[in-house]
Amino acid sequence: MARTIAVIRQSIIDAKNGINPMLPLTGDNPLAALNSTSSVALWRLWVYVTAVSIWALENLFDYHKAEVANLIGTEKPHTLQWYVGKARAFRYGYALAPDSDHYAVTLSDPAANVVKYAAATELDTQIRIKAATTTGGGDLAPLSGPQLAALTAYMNRVKDAGVRMQITSGNPDKLRLALRIYYDPLVLDALGARLDGTAADPIKTVVGQFLTSLPFNGLFVVSRLVSALQAVDGVVNSEVVGAMATYGSLPYVGIVSEYLPDSGYMVLETGGLTIAYLPHAPI
Repeated sequence: MARTIAVIRQSIIDAKNGINPMLPLTGDNPLAALNSTSSVALWRLWVYVTAVSIWALENLFDYHKAEVANLIGTEKPHTLQWYVGKARAFRYGYALAPDSDHYAVTLSDPAANVVKYAAATELDTQIRIKAATTTGGGDLAPLSGPQLAALTAYMNRVKDAGVRMQITSGNPDKLRLALRIYYDPLVLDALGARLDGTAADPIKTVVGQFLTSLPFNGLFVVSRLVSALQAVDGVVNSEVVGAMATYGSLPYVGIVSEYLPDSGYMVLETGGLTIAYLPHAPI
């Protein structure tokens, strides 16, 4: 990791001062005359210029190291992240170059970039790719039937020989939550609204923000939701009384500590959030 300019500068000065301190200030010590304490002394300016140059070089080394690590992670041998990169590179409506896993030309058609999010997981006998697009409002949504069919054909062409693929893009998993909020009556009212009128339902807002902030195919962790609720001004204590989720037409299952959405993302079911507000004195 690149050192700061100040650290490099001080190391140069320390090295200068450490040149055989037993020698007299004249004669054999070539740097003895560099003893001005002025911040604009010529030798101190040259030390600064040298320190900046070394700092820039060390940063370039860091960038190069990160670039090499990224290439290793995305190029052969093909890792799960390589499959994610290939799914993200899919362009709807365009053909691949003959006998290639790349497109013939550089594409600049934003409408063709339908796979906005992707994740790869390794199952017993195959690799599953979860994919999602976005709506005009930025919400995650499943690919259309034709888009999913085209993505499946594309992934089966670019994959390694012998690898079985499962390409899915489903509706979001649905979540039901029951919360108990102990609030400060000097900040919130009995319905959870701020007394100063700046927010009508800050708890519901935080729950929505928490779900949208989850990484694609990321875990929904109950304790992290509680931490987010605790950060709301006016919340003295909070408790997740119940949490349930489902995907597709399957029945709801209870969430004890964490839940991995099958589709890769999740939303609150309409009417699926119930909150009991209880006044509490400040702790």
